[in-house]
Amino acid sequence: MEERAGRREQVLLRPREAALQLGISFPTIKQWIYKKKLRSAQTPGGHHLIPQSEIDRLLFRTRGRTAGERTQAIRRVSGRNQLVGRIDQIRISGLMAEVKISIGDQQITSIITATSAREMQLKPGQTAVALIKATEVMILRA
Repeated sequence: MEERAGRREQVLLRPREAALQLGISFPTIKQWIYKKKLRSAQTPGGHHLIPQSEIDRLLFRTRGRTAGERTQAIRRVSGRNQLVGRIDQIRISGLMAEVKISIGDQQITSIITATSAREMQLKPGQTAVALIKATEVMILRA
């Protein structure tokens, strides 16, 4: 999402882009649109565009459910406080990196080492998991 003049501008995705982000097939996305499981906007030509907020809402539910690849994407850990979201911003300064993740309409910030951010190749727009343990928030690249 982009901020302009103090308000957020909603990003709209084509169904194929949305399916790729959710890790599901294009026919599944179309069925979800038709069954009203996924909110979309229609263009004058009848094409569907899906708000990024809808994708973010469904990210956690689709991770690790259907494909073996996604099962491997989120590591099995004992911590239950795992929040799936999208990386908004990464600021690396010296030894530390600040990672901001949007989870639905909320944002969480984690301070991790710059080396970790580089090793995980974190980039804005990627899906990531914030793992919350006590007072620490760790980032897992999904």
